[in-house]
Amino acid sequence: MKACFMGLGYIGLPTAIIAAKHGVQITGVDINPRVVELTNQGKLHIIEPGMEEMLGEVITSGALRASVVPEKSDAYFMVVPTPFKGNHEPDISYVEAATRAVLPLLKEGDLYVIESTSPVGTTEKMMSLIYTERPELRDKIYIAYCPERVLPGNVIYELVHNDRVIGGINEASTEKAVEFYVQFVQGTLHRTNARTAEMCKLTENSSRDVQIAFANELSLICDKAGINVWELINLANKHPRVNILQPGCGVGGHCIAVDPYFITAEFPMESKIIADAREINNYKAFWCAEKVQNEMLKFQLKYQRTPVIAMMGLAFKPNIDDLRESPAKYITTKVMQGCSNADILVVEPNVCEHKVFKLTNYREAYDRADIVVMLVAHDVFKELPWTDGKVILDFCGIYKK
Repeated sequence: MKACFMGLGYIGLPTAIIAAKHGVQITGVDINPRVVELTNQGKLHIIEPGMEEMLGEVITSGALRASVVPEKSDAYFMVVPTPFKGNHEPDISYVEAATRAVLPLLKEGDLYVIESTSPVGTTEKMMSLIYTERPELRDKIYIAYCPERVLPGNVIYELVHNDRVIGGINEASTEKAVEFYVQFVQGTLHRTNARTAEMCKLTENSSRDVQIAFANELSLICDKAGINVWELINLANKHPRVNILQPGCGVGGHCIAVDPYFITAEFPMESKIIADAREINNYKAFWCAEKVQNEMLKFQLKYQRTPVIAMMGLAFKPNIDDLRESPAKYITTKVMQGCSNADILVVEPNVCEHKVFKLTNYREAYDRADIVVMLVAHDVFKELPWTDGKVILDFCGIYKK
């Protein structure tokens, strides 16, 4: 079987590699020539433990080849970004562009699947586009939606072992998609329709966002009340039916910080809690930046000099290199913009270099800093000792004990 993956990002590339490992002949397509070049060299352009070795294997065996243009296949997978436009309105133009790119290649009996997070109804819109441009294919190809459910840093295991929700435009399409995924997914494949599958993806991440918002709101209350939020949550979670998540400096990434807007944009009157959770989690990042700036001012007034600040972490979650929608990046930028003469050391141990920030080694930054701002709970940061000789703002629970 031949399959074409449109998009070789954090989800498309790992999925293509896993499918290739299980006997599918893969063409991986990306508009970035550098990504294509690195992939064909067997080099991973993202950080994902164990994935580069697997990439080398499938490139060497010829099971996977990267290209800037799609090739005729039996199955086509849209794994491209769905960013915002305007006021947090989902932009499906990337999905449409990827669909248009494969339109001339589609033939009777082919499978077309969207994996990109999409607003409800996107699969039906792409179906309409395909049938409008290629009317001879109406009811002769299979169209489905199957969202990813993986955790960066554990993608190899989760792509294989997690359950998947698969929703076709009709029952035959659902079954055709199941036939593909069963080749490498050991988790249960749950059959539904396309609209429900689309909403399921949005619901999963909106649920997480609401739960995190509760933890972040607690952290704001506890800061004002003089209570250790980490201790409070630990004690509250001793209740057999309570499971409060851990607060942080906001919510980032391409899923939890984004997907709720796909619901609120389409159902604004009905999604009050989801909308409020988004506001709370966005506000938490703003609050953290203000907290840092206030501590800098206190230091200046006390010691009559500008403090050295270490901003520890830029990724949206621990131990990865992904900076998309990262609250830590927002906080660092806001702090830098608010004090042009300050000595601010920016740390991200999972990134070699950055186009905007000059990066500093985490140990050097910690040693030099007067104020240490813990933004991301990277494992390497947990080696750094607590000291009363520095002002430490711990927004991610490094020192919660």
